[in-house]
Amino acid sequence: MTTGDAKKGGDAKKGGDANTKGLAALRRVAAQIAKHSRMDLSLRLWNGEFVPLGPNASGDLAIAINSPAAITRLLRGAIGRRRIATLVELIAEGEIDVLGGTLLDLAARGGEATRGLGRRLNRFMLARNLLPFLFGSAKSPTPKGHGFTGNAEEARSARRDDKALVQFHYDLSNDFYALFLDPEMQYSCAYFPTEDTDLASAQQAKMDMICRKLRLQPGDRFLDIGCGWGGLVIHAAQHFGAHAHGITLSEAQLAFAQAKIARLGLQDRVTVELKHFRDLKGEYDRIASIGMFQHVAWDDHDAYFRKMRDLLRPRGVMLHHAITRPGRATERQFRRKRPEYAAIVQYIFPGSELDHIGHTLTSMECNGFEVADVEAWREHYARTTKFWCERLYANRDAATREVGAAKTRLWLLYLAGVSLGFARGGLGIHQTVATRRARGTSGLPLSRADLYAAK
Repeated sequence: MTTGDAKKGGDAKKGGDANTKGLAALRRVAAQIAKHSRMDLSLRLWNGEFVPLGPNASGDLAIAINSPAAITRLLRGAIGRRRIATLVELIAEGEIDVLGGTLLDLAARGGEATRGLGRRLNRFMLARNLLPFLFGSAKSPTPKGHGFTGNAEEARSARRDDKALVQFHYDLSNDFYALFLDPEMQYSCAYFPTEDTDLASAQQAKMDMICRKLRLQPGDRFLDIGCGWGGLVIHAAQHFGAHAHGITLSEAQLAFAQAKIARLGLQDRVTVELKHFRDLKGEYDRIASIGMFQHVAWDDHDAYFRKMRDLLRPRGVMLHHAITRPGRATERQFRRKRPEYAAIVQYIFPGSELDHIGHTLTSMECNGFEVADVEAWREHYARTTKFWCERLYANRDAATREVGAAKTRLWLLYLAGVSLGFARGGLGIHQTVATRRARGTSGLPLSRADLYAAK
């Protein structure tokens, strides 16, 4: 044996010893957690071994740690205040995974069972067993680059390229979205009249509710800002007799919508085009903005609502449907992004910014609108995104073939995370009905009872 061979053998033995010690350390950490929790979860180590994280773990749901480097990177990320971003990267790379379910299942199994767990654990024991990982190798086995690569600061400035930001999210693949959306390809909050309403019916109910809130009449000129795959403009024409026009910045959505309009023979009543809202001209009786407002930069909110006012005839009606976050004491506090929100912006929705409902209403009133109604749909969106997550998980093999394993894992994490956000109240969504301000009556009926009357 040469000196070089001996050195390689010695290095391999050292690596093997470190690997064995690392596995033993994680077993001890898992045992400490299991002693103080009631979780029905397991930990799968990189050698294929399953270790329970609770006394009654059935083994059908597990968190997979696929290399010692994953622990090293998590610890260093926590120290560097990049815990959430590091976790997202590790999930995208497959270094950490959920086996047998999604984040929603982890929350259901471990949520209440982990309450107060941190106070019951032996922190000295945890530190002693995890500290060696801090000095281990953190080499990533796969290249990064799953997030948006543009300038994040520019994406929130007057120079932002909205088309590039939108297409990063929406032009993944129409076939990918079809794996988890309803047949009408509605990618916004559904409306569930009852607990047992299915997703497809709830999306039909949503489009119907929007048109009824707008008091849409035959012959009305209807504009849909951010029309997606064209479901709402088609619904408005088919069921309410409107002349509907939609705009999008997604070329994939545009092609899909135009083909569907032609297939249904609606070219004389429905049109869509690739256009930014700033470039629109004309006058409309009714305007809907459904789930696109997060793509409008905070500093552009006033300009956005002024443009909507200018496009709307006097006493015309607008329905503004947008995701929100709870307000804070000051604007500075509100605009400070939490780590999980920053991760969504980087990997899923680049350039997106959420408003709070108080600021939305102020912006609308300051820019020529009279607000008539505000309705919260938070629980509806929790249910919608849960459906989407479950459907994507059921079709995860097809999704992987369509957009790759990393994107599929990121989207499963995203859909589950936002569903939990809506369910727990960290995210909200509001539908606001407003008219373009003018002298005299609003033109809306005195009662809204007809909107919710059984049909």
